[in-house]
Amino acid sequence: MTKVKICGLTRRGDVAFVNELLPEYVGFGFAESRRRVSRAIAEQLAATLDGRIAAVGVFRNQPLSEIAEIANGGAIRLIQLHGAEDADYIAELRRLTALPVIKSVRPGETVPHGADFALIDGENPGSGTLAKLGGAQLPSIPFFLAGGLTPENARALVRRYRPYCADVSSGVETDGAKDFGKMRAFIEAARAQPLRGNENCE
Repeated sequence: MTKVKICGLTRRGDVAFVNELLPEYVGFGFAESRRRVSRAIAEQLAATLDGRIAAVGVFRNQPLSEIAEIANGGAIRLIQLHGAEDADYIAELRRLTALPVIKSVRPGETVPHGADFALIDGENPGSGTLAKLGGAQLPSIPFFLAGGLTPENARALVRRYRPYCADVSSGVETDGAKDFGKMRAFIEAARAQPLRGNENCE
């Protein structure tokens, strides 16, 4: 079954939503964006997160020491690199922390050596624009599919591309805030299976 990541959590209410719906992953943004959170806020949110959900820290071209400090602080369980980070950067990061690494790439782009997962995104990450996959070769390692996913298109895109995980942020928001109904509908569509109360459907 395809896993689900709800990215861009910023409020306690967002955590309450995911604790009920139980996606496999959530994302805390540490890069510049309207959803950016401080380390202190991320730690506060992570402290109330259901232990079955893995928190991902999202970074973009940030100092290795900054990422390692957050990674080793316990608030996140995976690192997502969303900039121009290359194999050398990933190798150095691995010397500083043992957390798995997700590396974002454009459709057809080679995934830098050392990444545990790839993430295929659109041309403007965070904009809700669909990735133009076309006939692009998919990564040989497990990949997250992001960029423009919504409750309405998730089922078809998951069936077509068979990602390891369907990743969404703006597609489950209303007026810039996470929407419980949209989150629930997205998870059901990505998994092609209805949620039954407060359970993971795994």
